Amino acid sequence: MTALLRIGTRGSLLALTQATLVKNALAAAHPVLAAPGAIAIQVIKTTGDLVQDRNLSEIGGKGLFTREIEEALVAGDIDVAVHSMKDVPTVLPRGLAITTILERGDPRDALIGPYASLADLPRGATVGTSSLRRGAQVLHARPDVTIVPFRGNVDTRLRKLRDGQVDATLLAAAGLNRLNLAGEAAALLDHAVMLPAIAQGAIGLEARIADARIAAYLAPLDHAETHLCVRAERSLLATLDGNCRTPIGGYARLSHDGRMHQLTLDGLLISPDGRNRFRERQSAPPDQAEALGVSVGEALLAAQRA
Repeated sequence: MTALLRIGTRGSLLALTQATLVKNALAAAHPVLAAPGAIAIQVIKTTGDLVQDRNLSEIGGKGLFTREIEEALVAGDIDVAVHSMKDVPTVLPRGLAITTILERGDPRDALIGPYASLADLPRGATVGTSSLRRGAQVLHARPDVTIVPFRGNVDTRLRKLRDGQVDATLLAAAGLNRLNLAGEAAALLDHAVMLPAIAQGAIGLEARIADARIAAYLAPLDHAETHLCVRAERSLLATLDGNCRTPIGGYARLSHDGRMHQLTLDGLLISPDGRNRFRERQSAPPDQAEALGVSVGEALLAAQRA
């Protein structure tokens, strides 16, 4: 049968796993989509996948893992794009929107290697990461270590670690969990040590704004609490004008205290060498998510200028 819904995704094992998770959720929500062939998964290569020999900050920053998929969406070649939300720029192509965000996985970063904490790393150790945010926070905690550029999918980075190219590396806990590789983590780093990337652990679904049929299919998959938190975090990112050249972290969560619901956002702005670190925490009612992101971002910028 002709597919009723076409999903566009990157081709890494993690991306395909996430696309399959979305496919299964859609089939569970809509019996018509459970029929064989009703949902097709289409792999699209992105610039970030094709260029593996340079840091992301050197080849264009945000959008490297989404641009080609969005082009297929605009052209009508696919109906929905599945993204790791931490890879999605705050400005989207005209006519597209992140309509749906699934319930967030573990937002923390995992330390991979034989050491149970950053403090346990031997003096002068090498830590592999191509994330400026991760590298800067490692250097803030351990200025004696050396950060080594480390690209590739999860399996590639784990293999490089086992081959002894570095002493340790860091990966998103949510990705490890989705790949059933949670046992690879020596430690899950507390937010006080390593604030995650904006929207880390969240899977977002991007669709054409005018496509009511696809919107109806996606609506049951939206997790309202996660969506609210991600809105606050992305507002922070937009306020800081963040890209892959700017080490930024952020994490929002909702507290449930009887009838009180409060949204709290932690933000981080840090220099790539880890020497200058600025953190800000503020809270607001949930209906002020975007304003909260702006307020935290402006406070960080003011602290940086002071």
